[in-house]
Amino acid sequence: KRKGIAITEDQLVRAFRIFEKQSEVDFFINKNARSFLQEQFKLWSYQYFWEGAKEWSADRVNQLQILKDIAFKIIDFISQFEDELVKIWNKPKFVKNSTYVITLDRVKDISLVEKILKHKNINEQLKEWQELGIVDENFKVSDIFTTDLTGKYLSERYKHLPIDTRYFKDLEIVILSQFEDLDKSLDGWLIKSENYQALNTILPKFKEQVQTIYIDPPFNLDSSDQFLYRTNYKDANWATLLENRLKLAKEWLNEKGSIFVRCDYNGNWIVRSLMDEIFNEENFRNEMILKRTAGLPKRETKNMEVETEYLIYYAKDREKIYFNQLWEDRKPQWMPVMTKYNRGGPTGKPIVIESVIFNPPKGYSWAIGNEIAQDIYKQGRLKIENNKLLVLIDKKTVGSNWTDIPGYVSPPKWGFSTENHEKLLKRSIETASEKGDMVMDYFLGSGTTTAVAHKLGRKWIGIEMGEHFYSVILPRIKKVLAYDKSGISKEVKEYQGGGFFKYYELEQYEEALANCKYEDGDLFQVPGRSPYQEYVFMKDEKMLKALEIDYKNDKVKVDLDKLYPNTPPADADTPLQKGNIDIAEKNWIIN
Repeated sequence: KRKGIAITEDQLVRAFRIFEKQSEVDFFINKNARSFLQEQFKLWSYQYFWEGAKEWSADRVNQLQILKDIAFKIIDFISQFEDELVKIWNKPKFVKNSTYVITLDRVKDISLVEKILKHKNINEQLKEWQELGIVDENFKVSDIFTTDLTGKYLSERYKHLPIDTRYFKDLEIVILSQFEDLDKSLDGWLIKSENYQALNTILPKFKEQVQTIYIDPPFNLDSSDQFLYRTNYKDANWATLLENRLKLAKEWLNEKGSIFVRCDYNGNWIVRSLMDEIFNEENFRNEMILKRTAGLPKRETKNMEVETEYLIYYAKDREKIYFNQLWEDRKPQWMPVMTKYNRGGPTGKPIVIESVIFNPPKGYSWAIGNEIAQDIYKQGRLKIENNKLLVLIDKKTVGSNWTDIPGYVSPPKWGFSTENHEKLLKRSIETASEKGDMVMDYFLGSGTTTAVAHKLGRKWIGIEMGEHFYSVILPRIKKVLAYDKSGISKEVKEYQGGGFFKYYELEQYEEALANCKYEDGDLFQVPGRSPYQEYVFMKDEKMLKALEIDYKNDKVKVDLDKLYPNTPPADADTPLQKGNIDIAEKNWIIN
């Protein structure tokens, strides 16, 4: 307007449409651009040769060879630009804004608790507790302590209030110094990051330490309109999205570990083929059927309603997998004790109840031994009726039909139309892990996996890139620490609240790329290599602005604040010096 340029409404609409479309455009970085481009040139040249003239002169063949030599030199040169992007994509990323959340009962020093509660920022923490619904408007900080003749201690009602160290940065180091081994003391890690960057960066720290992975990736749909994240991938793009991350995730699993992948009919065929390739076909364990709807009105008019989805279950190694057979209640019924055929072998041993001998049929054995029969008889689960042994059957094993439990929360509690139900996660986690094991979800969504893992006494890792990381996931886990009454909480008697976890952001590919500085300059010349093969970015600064090099004393000082604020310096007097820092936080520099 200031420059006198008139813009029509149609032009504005078109400009906004192009801007909105930019986030929907698919792009990729070729893992090996040189090989790919050479292969494409060869395909073109073969086709050109065979579809060209019937006779080729020696001069024409020589011209084609010259063309190939020139093309390959150009490919050698331009492929370096793609290779540079691959290096930036795969470089371990920096940690930003690292913070901890710890409940008051985990701060063992009562005087330190008093310091926290008298801190200048305690009102900000109090405001957060009220917003989370953990305390009411009448709550006072003085209510946290109870005093009697034995002394001063935390009140049972408020001992699980979660302290976020972002309000108490000057006390954070003091809080962390209570723990000799910080990693073992933590219950979990929340990481805001694109999941490939997180899986790749933190792999050295957690390699082969995860017992169970559960993911519900964005479905392979035509539209993203109903979701908080993108789902309208093309089949090949969606397969690539999963493949790269599944290959990394497999390295996180220990030898007894397993993985669950949720999908619908649009992606089932892709997931199965990818999992067969990455985890091997023999490690397929099962495909569970899930309930998709929850009594919602039918929407289909010319087709049957889609009521189910799938949970695909693989082991890392089927011979070593940990598997816990779950049982569920059924209508009680007295049934005859089962027998099993001995395939021509001798008749089995009898069961003796109160001096009465019960022999199995000839050539058969009882399905339970005499010792077990004695035990369940004392429990009232075995009886004699009409000279027959009857056993009380009131439980059945959980099989692959999981439609007896809800698949999604309806209505959604945290604003996600595809919010996985806590009962579904409880069954998955209990099937494949024990208390104290590590559970991971790198498509965390609303945070159900980490919430349930915490309630079940597992350690956990959650990775999510969306902005709802701060508005949904973080508040949800804080409420779980304070004691969340919803979901499976009443079923899990051991869960009473309390905990300690860490959350942080990782530098992203776009940020790393933006911090790389490139300038025109002459090439380095290495004997035996053509100029086209020289690394054209050798003289560029990349991220070296974070380094101060003292050539005289052979020292290098790293100041990561020059790249990102709130990034711990390498020489800081922090837990980093005590070995209590994540490997991701050891200040990586681009290759």
